[in-house]
Amino acid sequence: MRAVVGALLVVILAVTTAWAQATASAEDNLKQNNITLPPPATPVANYVPAVRVGNFLFLSGLGPGQSSPGGKVGKDLSLEQGYQAARATGLNLLATARATLGSLDKVKRVVKVLGMVNSAPGFTDQPKVINGFSDLMVEVFGEAIGKHARSAVGMAELPFNIPVEIEMILEVD
Repeated sequence: MRAVVGALLVVILAVTTAWAQATASAEDNLKQNNITLPPPATPVANYVPAVRVGNFLFLSGLGPGQSSPGGKVGKDLSLEQGYQAARATGLNLLATARATLGSLDKVKRVVKVLGMVNSAPGFTDQPKVINGFSDLMVEVFGEAIGKHARSAVGMAELPFNIPVEIEMILEVD
């Protein structure tokens, strides 16, 4: 009997923990995971950082900013450095989304992501690089909201020799 009660308590604890993680807000997840967003990036050309159309927010492509060295992944940067550059790019995009919406809790779904990697010839691990971004979205929003449709492609060059550029589309309240 004690074994059954113990097993039942373990199951209840696991379900409760999973439910709590699934219902935590994006803003709460940022705090709980000690994630600090940078100031929103300023456009470097003739465009706006975000455009809202109905319940969709289209975010312009951004890079990792000063937090990442420049260069080609697979030559100047390792796969891990590319992953971290993609994560930093995600932080920049979240900062833009928060500045536009007022709160990341207004995000209903990360819908589509285009990840571009400044790739050395022969480098084919672009999806692993862009996982740095995708893993961050799941960490902040949870699987139900943060997991998204995605393209991860290699580019011969990116502006200012940045290693990664990412754009995304969000469904919002």
